[in-house]
Amino acid sequence: MAPARDVTFDGPGGPVPGAAAAPEGKPKGGVVVVQEAFGLTGHIRNVCSRLAEAGYLAAAPALFHRQGAPVLGYDEIDKAMPVMGTLRADEILSDVSATVAYLEAEGVPSGKIGIVGFCMGGTIALVAATELPLAASVTYYGGGVEQGRFGFAPLAELAPGLRAPWLGLFGDQDASIPVDQVERLRSEAAKATVPTEVVRYPDAGHGFNCDDRSAFEPASAADAWARTTAFFDRHLDA
Repeated sequence: MAPARDVTFDGPGGPVPGAAAAPEGKPKGGVVVVQEAFGLTGHIRNVCSRLAEAGYLAAAPALFHRQGAPVLGYDEIDKAMPVMGTLRADEILSDVSATVAYLEAEGVPSGKIGIVGFCMGGTIALVAATELPLAASVTYYGGGVEQGRFGFAPLAELAPGLRAPWLGLFGDQDASIPVDQVERLRSEAAKATVPTEVVRYPDAGHGFNCDDRSAFEPASAADAWARTTAFFDRHLDA
């Protein structure tokens, strides 16, 4: 599996640093990968590489680039929270749009671009699918269901306006996103005019997909990844 390489995306507010990984041969489509609260970590780079292995051109913007692009350890949540708190809705969407433009410039048709996000990136992945012309969206344990983040409205309010098929993946043991919030999000997303699905993992908590975290739950992560690639195959490689 080839490592993701450093790239720069051209954004309306200036250059956006990031990482990208390309498959061998023509991509099935493109995927924007949105980081956790800890920056453009090795885990997020590895997600790009795994998507490339699955046949997709994957690109991840470093959303903390205005704050010096720090990459923090998973035990440094006290440092991550203040940095995350400086993010703004318009800047986030600008960086995601710049990443989409990069995928298009690399030859991916606009109708074959999706997004996947983890933790705060999972929140952004749902929001982006209400704001931007994406073809599929996957959220891993994205919070802000009942209280908006970064200047965005709460996800429960936004979900009925999803413009792209959406898959949400959550752990029942996630104290930061209670099951009742996940179920409310499921109900609100079902009002959208596009297909939506929520999958809950009884044994998983927040961050269950990341094998660099103590929260890693292998069985749930394996199932979620299989669902993610199948979802993109269904909606991007049609």
